Amino acid sequence: MTKKNLSKIGIFTVVLLLFNSCDIERLESAQEVAVGGGTLDTYTSYTIDATDPAGSNVYGRIVFWKTDLDQTLVQISLYNTLADIMHPAIIVDGPAGTGTTAMMTLYDVDGSTGELSDNKFFLIADTTFYDSLSSLNAHVSIRLSPTDETIVASGDIGMNAEPVVSN
Repeated sequence: MTKKNLSKIGIFTVVLLLFNSCDIERLESAQEVAVGGGTLDTYTSYTIDATDPAGSNVYGRIVFWKTDLDQTLVQISLYNTLADIMHPAIIVDGPAGTGTTAMMTLYDVDGSTGELSDNKFFLIADTTFYDSLSSLNAHVSIRLSPTDETIVASGDIGMNAEPVVSN
């Protein structure tokens, strides 16, 4: 063996020992929530009634949640929806049965689950929306499908109805 080969073997051995002596410790991710984080405890809910009780009889609730960032999350839960059909949900100006101007288009309600399709919540980033909800002159309308604008359920919100539950 030559001096050059012995030197290469020596360097290789030192490098190998260094790699083997390093302790690679796997750290577990911290999954607990900071105090107060992720908690939604301010909400107002309203009833959504069937517009054709003898027909599909779609009904449920709309809940407005206030976040710690003063944003508003909207959650809809419906019963008797049609499976495999998306039901558009829209907040419309005025009391149910009178308004025609759409104020806000929410996510479609998935007929298979009765909940909003894209996410569990629709985000309203306007930081004044929740606090002005009680004076809002509006209602929510649920349509039969994206291609059929027949309203299968609606419910007054804001100044047009007393909340079912709020805190």
